[in-house]
Order: sequence, then structure tokens, then C-alpha cells
Amino acid sequence: MLEEWLDVVCLELDLNRDCVDRDLVLDLARDVAHGVARPGAPLTAYLLGLAVGRGTDPRAAASRLSQLAMGWQGERHPPA
Repeated sequence: MLEEWLDVVCLELDLNRDCVDRDLVLDLARDVAHGVARPGAPLTAYLLGLAVGRGTDPRAAASRLSQLAMGWQGERHPPA
């Protein structure tokens, strides 16, 4: 069912389905949900999408965010 949903959403948003890395986004969402807070998962996935739309490498950004989430202690980090 998830694959069908992704196909429909990509069609609706005029996105190339082959460019959607489902596992990358789901793994990032899992790391944020477990390491930070559940509501942070969809928000972080959205922010990753914005960054990728501006030219950021998705794998590098997701890796950095996952590492940040897994070590999250609630402290504030200055922007990189």
C-alpha cells in the first residue's frame, strides 16, 4: 500500500518516482522519532525536502541529521 501511495503522491506533485528514496526518509524519521520526539519526524523529513530542493545532497544531509538525532540530549546546537 505504501508503494501505491508514493506513486500517487509523486504523480500528483509531478515528481519523478525514481528520485524518491523511501528508505532514506523513513530511516531518518525513525531516528528522529526515537532520539528526539515523534512529532519531530515529519517536521525533519519536510525540512530535509526543503534542503534537497535547494541543492543539498540528500544522503549527506540525512546522515548528519540522523547522527544529530541519535545523540540528541535536548541541548541547543548553533547553526553549522
